[in-house]
Amino acid sequence: MDMNNHNTVEKDELTGEKLLSGHEYDNIRELDNNLPKWWVWLFIITIVYAVIYIFVFDVIRVAPYQQEEWKKEMVAAGSLAPGQPAPVASASLVALTDKVSLDAGKDIWLKQCKVCHLEGGQGLVGPNLTDNFSIHGCGYADVVKVITIGVPEKGMISWKTQLTDDQIMKVASFVMTLKGTNPPNPKAPQGEPCK
Repeated sequence: MDMNNHNTVEKDELTGEKLLSGHEYDNIRELDNNLPKWWVWLFIITIVYAVIYIFVFDVIRVAPYQQEEWKKEMVAAGSLAPGQPAPVASASLVALTDKVSLDAGKDIWLKQCKVCHLEGGQGLVGPNLTDNFSIHGCGYADVVKVITIGVPEKGMISWKTQLTDDQIMKVASFVMTLKGTNPPNPKAPQGEPCK
């Protein structure tokens, strides 16, 4: 069998249309086939989608890019970066001082927090909360933020799914009462000094 002997059909047997396009390279002839209709429509739809996408995202900017949307969600959750304000930790929050709230906060502290911070707040896994130093801010709003969103990289979980906002405010208020106490065997100071 001779490999160089190519029997080429130049016309369609049914329609009589010419099948070869006239291009030839390395003894290979190009057929002049039409693309399938589904492929042509898919190509057209892709082009239309691309034009709409560019118009919506780049020309009139009515929709944010995914990165911008993610950043907005992280800021809203208060977990984008240290120093970003969390919605629940506004500077206008004021610590509760009534005995009932502080007692309720102490109950939550004893059930949930003393495992890592010890009963007197002197710190074990978590930092010492009785000294005049802080890793994540010295104010009441900062304490509320840390309890709410946690510090996962340091082992502090977010309590927003396990405690109500009211419970978070009460336990944060109790934490504020621990400042300046002198429990036995306190952990060494961490973070920046509070002013």
